[in-house]
Amino acid sequence: MPARIDTEAHLKEALEKLLVLDPRFGDVLAVAGHPPMRRREGGFAGLARIICGQQLSVASAAAIWGRLEAKFSPLDHHAILKARTPQLQRIGLSMPKIRTFRHIARAVRDAHLNIDALAYMPAEAAHAELVKVKGIGPWTADIYLMFCVGHADAFASGDLALQEAARIMLNKRKRPDAKQLEKIARVWKPYRSVAARLLWAYYAAMKKRDGVPVEQGD
Repeated sequence: MPARIDTEAHLKEALEKLLVLDPRFGDVLAVAGHPPMRRREGGFAGLARIICGQQLSVASAAAIWGRLEAKFSPLDHHAILKARTPQLQRIGLSMPKIRTFRHIARAVRDAHLNIDALAYMPAEAAHAELVKVKGIGPWTADIYLMFCVGHADAFASGDLALQEAARIMLNKRKRPDAKQLEKIARVWKPYRSVAARLLWAYYAAMKKRDGVPVEQGD
């Protein structure tokens, strides 16, 4: 089973190992401090919540999610497949998000996506399983694996805050793109999700703003 970041002790141990792999993170840690866990609920609901929050303010995303949870208990693939479009729209979901919810729900129902099995796969394999589902892009897959599964080696190379934090850390003039950052991050395996947490905290400290990916999308 791949390494997991399920507790603060796991995070601390993995962070120590990351600093051995790449001592440059020592300066990052001095600025950012110990990064937060930010663990979230997993399963269908966890994936749905990431999608729900994309391209929205934190307050708007929280309000819509609160209405979803109040309407559907439990919020699972069965509930979404039974729900009517106007009902979901009244809650505040856009049509693209409704379609993505339904694509995921059908994939779970038809056994094309086994969400529980993702925790037992290597990061790349789990990522590949998620992005097979229409509507789930690389960023969504990586964020789910990091925060909902607790995968120690997931990494959202397409995240703009991570790219900017890496640029500052590496003293580069130009921000690396997703492919370039993916290559840079190879040295951080198998603790790339810890590197991501630390870089987000570094971004927040350097830019005086929240670096945690709660609004971005694919």
